[in-house]
Amino acid sequence: MIKKILVSQPKPASEKSPYYDIASKFNVELVFRPFIKVESMSAKEFRTQKVSILDYTAIVFTSRHAIDHFFTLAKELRVTIPEDMKYFCVTETIALYIQKYVQYRKRKVFFGTTGKVDDLLPTMVKHKTEKYLVPMSDVHNDSLTILLDSKKLHHKEVVMYRTVSNDFTEEEVKNFDYDMLIFFSPSGIESLTKNFPNFKQGDIAIATFGPATAKAAKEAGLRLDIEAPTDKYPSMTGALQHYLFEVME
Repeated sequence: MIKKILVSQPKPASEKSPYYDIASKFNVELVFRPFIKVESMSAKEFRTQKVSILDYTAIVFTSRHAIDHFFTLAKELRVTIPEDMKYFCVTETIALYIQKYVQYRKRKVFFGTTGKVDDLLPTMVKHKTEKYLVPMSDVHNDSLTILLDSKKLHHKEVVMYRTVSNDFTEEEVKNFDYDMLIFFSPSGIESLTKNFPNFKQGDIAIATFGPATAKAAKEAGLRLDIEAPTDKYPSMTGALQHYLFEVME
């Protein structure tokens, strides 16, 4: 019987989140507790990459994390971002978030609709003369580099923030009494094995989102009860609701 579920993400900002509907419908307790956290690199660490922000005329943002850490690091480096700097974002939500740091002007902020760089690429190609800087996490692959290379764009990927384990307190370890754990990244699986080196899954159900997370879980010797997304259930909440309906019958 599933009564208490740990979701390894921050608590949803909106009360309209489908997670709350699930909690009410199936009478389960949901606890939102990230297994990982993101932190900025120090100015000293950044300098070892030998990249000057002001050598670039456009910044590509793939997340709000990237925006936060870019401007935090620029401040620490005492770099004043020029007013004519252009920003290319994978979604409008991310583009609007820039207002937290600079005045939003449509002529210098561009965004895609799907959340993928592929969708942003035609706009970037229209600005082929720009020199693009892409702030990234320490956990990334080369797919974006290959994509920008294919269009012969002038670009540089640079690590500005890192994903680290969000360690559990002794009290949290002692009260770790969940019937299900939900993970969204391989880093979350790594954090589980770090915080609970003697973890025994037993009857605990485990759900993963994304093929990389599922692969990391299986390599850690975990049994997967839910794998999302699928064609039928593209969201974790959809897959979770289906699973609970099956086991609660």
